[in-house]
Amino acid sequence: MNDLVEVRPGVYRDSVTLMRVSRALTERPGVAVAVVAMATELNLGLARDLGFAVPSATPGDLLVAVRAGSPAELEDAAAELERQLAARAQASGTRGEAPPRTTRAAARAFDASLALVSVPGEHAFAEALDAVEAGLSVMIFSDNVPVEQEILLKDLARARGVLVMGPDCGTAVVGGAGLGFANVLRPGPVGVVAASGTGAQQVTSLLDLAGVGVSHVLGVGGRDLSAAVGGRSAVQALRALDDDPATELIVLVSKPPAPEVARAVRDLDLATPVVAALLGPGQDDLTTAAEKVLRALGRDVPEWPSWPAPARDGAAEPGGALRGLYAGGTLCAEAALVAGAGGFTDFGDDSYTRGRAHPMIDPALRLEALRGVASGVVLMDVVLGHGADPDPSSWLAPAIRDAVARGVDVVVAVVGTDGDPQGLRAQAARLNDAGAAVFTSNAAAARHARHLAGG
Repeated sequence: MNDLVEVRPGVYRDSVTLMRVSRALTERPGVAVAVVAMATELNLGLARDLGFAVPSATPGDLLVAVRAGSPAELEDAAAELERQLAARAQASGTRGEAPPRTTRAAARAFDASLALVSVPGEHAFAEALDAVEAGLSVMIFSDNVPVEQEILLKDLARARGVLVMGPDCGTAVVGGAGLGFANVLRPGPVGVVAASGTGAQQVTSLLDLAGVGVSHVLGVGGRDLSAAVGGRSAVQALRALDDDPATELIVLVSKPPAPEVARAVRDLDLATPVVAALLGPGQDDLTTAAEKVLRALGRDVPEWPSWPAPARDGAAEPGGALRGLYAGGTLCAEAALVAGAGGFTDFGDDSYTRGRAHPMIDPALRLEALRGVASGVVLMDVVLGHGADPDPSSWLAPAIRDAVARGVDVVVAVVGTDGDPQGLRAQAARLNDAGAAVFTSNAAAARHARHLAGG
């Protein structure tokens, strides 16, 4: 094998761009492995574990490590690397003037009312504070932000009359503009307040499939309904939607909240009716909550699209261990509650995303876990929309096909709409062709997986 290892000092590209460059190189003939990433300790360790001789570097340097079968194939991969980096740099280029150096300066330069912060967690507080002090509401996409900083930001935002969405706010739709991981949703009368990104995506995608749209989706961060944070942003967001003439009904979505905070938030005196989708033992699942919304609006509840697994020769009788391999934290929590047993892993948890892209973008960890399953049942989610993997089935379908060939039953919940760029039904069809049972309802997928596991 032939290796190319380079450290390019001071060359920065965002993690999503570099992941896609690595993927493009891996697809080249003769390339065994390609790591193009910022030289964080995690990425340096990954390259060394793959057998590359990596020199010393800093997190502000670009690491390139490529292995190919022949010198000619390595030379071809190196040329493709330069083409990829040049094309992506050109695509993200500025108009020539010096960009603003602070969030406050950017706010002065543009007629903006909202800032989106997506930087490493240790730097997010300073940027969000700058935005709030400049009079902007802020969506903090970043995770790994200390809870003490979250509380301080939300208290300051309330005093300034602005809203903090996050930290770890993966999804929002404000005035029709999707932020973060956002499905393509039709406009409509339903407002959503969500201490959950993928929970909001499941509810709104189901509503969209039923022909009902949204006014706004205000994410507040996964910890907002915890005892520590106390629903600070949820209260503000609920009141804002209550004042919005375009919002006829509000859905409050959360992974399992602190009971006392859930009671306080639900007891708010609002003129707009609220449907609660607060996960927990004995509570409605997200699909049931979406169906309650439809009934409250006088709409029919459709049969949610699903695709049964193709019959296969020599299929084993139902039974075996159930494993959940999830990208969405709330979807993972819901599936564990519905299935009632099995081992569930949320690969979107902070512990898995330090130094790497979210699993809705980078499937590597989940693919590795799926390859390690020899029997039983695997339950997975695939979340579509802007910001997510542009073609998740291209990676998952081959791995699912291999798992099914080993005798594993694979069940997939696809969360998305017909308007999403990946194509909901096209993605579902490819995953189904690979041997998976596919559902648009995560709760229905979990029930089916529980049945297959003998539950």
